Amino acid sequence: MKALGIDFGEKRIGLAISDAEGRYAIPCKTLARRSDRQVIEELSALAKEESIELIVLGDPLNLDGSAGLQSERVAAFSRKLAAALDLPIETVNESLTSHEANSRLREAGLTARQRRARVDSLAAQILLQEALDRRRTPEPV
Repeated sequence: MKALGIDFGEKRIGLAISDAEGRYAIPCKTLARRSDRQVIEELSALAKEESIELIVLGDPLNLDGSAGLQSERVAAFSRKLAAALDLPIETVNESLTSHEANSRLREAGLTARQRRARVDSLAAQILLQEALDRRRTPEPV
């Protein structure tokens, strides 16, 4: 099952796409967010072009697991996205994915400018990979 991972932000939205078997997440690109409508149109076109079967949307929960203002914004965006696309949408806790992505890029020796250009799509890869791994791992009995 090919999936699209979305790291939703106020200014930028990071995207990652899985391979056709749904095993590996690969950073794709970052969209500049001007409006929900514009983003949904771009995501719809990408979903059709890539034959996406599942959307995985990062939910920025607070560290204690509660939903804050940004989590509520993601929920509202998720409802709009669900109304526009006929695809299942799964959310995954994305707490600290951008921090982890920045750390990985810093360790790889990228400059601040290079990190800024890649952090959102890498964060999307991290959250998508987590969702893919969870789907393959059987639930404990």
